[in-house]
Amino acid sequence: MKDLILIKYGEIGIKGGNRYLFEDKLIKNMKESLSGISGKIDIYKTHGRIFVEAQNNFERIIDRLQKVFGIVGVCPAKEVALDFEEVKKAGLELIKKELSSPQKTFKVETRRINKDFKYDSMEISRKLGAYVLRNTEDLTVDVHDPDIRLDVEIRHKKAYLYANDLPGVKGLPLGSCGKAGLLLSGGIDSPVAGWMAMKRGVEILPIYFHTPPFTSGRAKEKVLDLSRVLAEYASGSLQVRVVPFTEIQTAINEKAPEKLLTVIMRRMMMKIAEQITSDNEGKALITGESIGQVASQTLESMNVTNAIAQMPVFRPLIGLDKNEIKKRAKKIGTYETSIQPYDDCCTFFVPDNPETKPKLRFVEYGEENLEVDKLIEEAIEKVEIITVEAD
Repeated sequence: MKDLILIKYGEIGIKGGNRYLFEDKLIKNMKESLSGISGKIDIYKTHGRIFVEAQNNFERIIDRLQKVFGIVGVCPAKEVALDFEEVKKAGLELIKKELSSPQKTFKVETRRINKDFKYDSMEISRKLGAYVLRNTEDLTVDVHDPDIRLDVEIRHKKAYLYANDLPGVKGLPLGSCGKAGLLLSGGIDSPVAGWMAMKRGVEILPIYFHTPPFTSGRAKEKVLDLSRVLAEYASGSLQVRVVPFTEIQTAINEKAPEKLLTVIMRRMMMKIAEQITSDNEGKALITGESIGQVASQTLESMNVTNAIAQMPVFRPLIGLDKNEIKKRAKKIGTYETSIQPYDDCCTFFVPDNPETKPKLRFVEYGEENLEVDKLIEEAIEKVEIITVEAD
């Protein structure tokens, strides 16, 4: 009998001929996520399952794996020989481990991939369930909504049992669907947008626009703290690009029409982020915008903002309201950092009556007094690259 961790994945299993590429990417990401944990850790795959073997640090390993995109379930399991007596002993041990209070209910669910095993799935579940009942107290069967579900998998060489299926973050392995630049602020929305893109296999390149002295060093540190949380889902580290934006922000405030300050600022950010992303082999941009949430997030404003970029701009939060976004931020662990009272550059130089339905030709006319190319080139030359590690 051997203790190990059984890894379940979901949509990777329907990738057809490319399935092995996603499996291999997932295993690579798992190894990177676990690289800082001491002791020997072996990761290997069989058809439809990945297994992790370790001598110790099981709790730390499980916690890390629950934040690896592509994993649906993390199951502390037992591997036994294809012998029903061994199966019964392992099943009883797992059930007893889960018992924490009286009046528990359970069921046994069996998958028999190995059709040569002497009992079929129904017989295994029935016989194993009867064995558990004989050797426990205050435990009953509930096949519809059990407190404990004991899963049994009879495979070709071994049998695997588990009674605790811990949820993973699902999605696709990070990096399996390319790279994109994330316009990251210190607010609630953009970290959630980045996380949602990561869930779809997109490697993110966080880009933050810093405007000292209008924004403090603590505002910058807040964004780095948010990046550290996202790094927990990115195999432990991320590289953040910090763009000096003070000169551009000041020039916009002095030379552009007041009603268009916000939309012109967004266009400059988009152009800079596009260049940084392209230089790092990225193919798209990601923002935390949601339709109608603020003046710069009307369809007209977003259309004018998009017009300055050549690469696609994705907005994962486009149909969510603020409460839905907050709920997701709390779930992934960014909310408490996002609500810290340190403003970013988007909160300064905001006009009293911003244009909510800007026309592209008027916006481009409003930019004529700005030395756009020069300002952008100078800002990109001074970009600071900071590597952050997950806590």
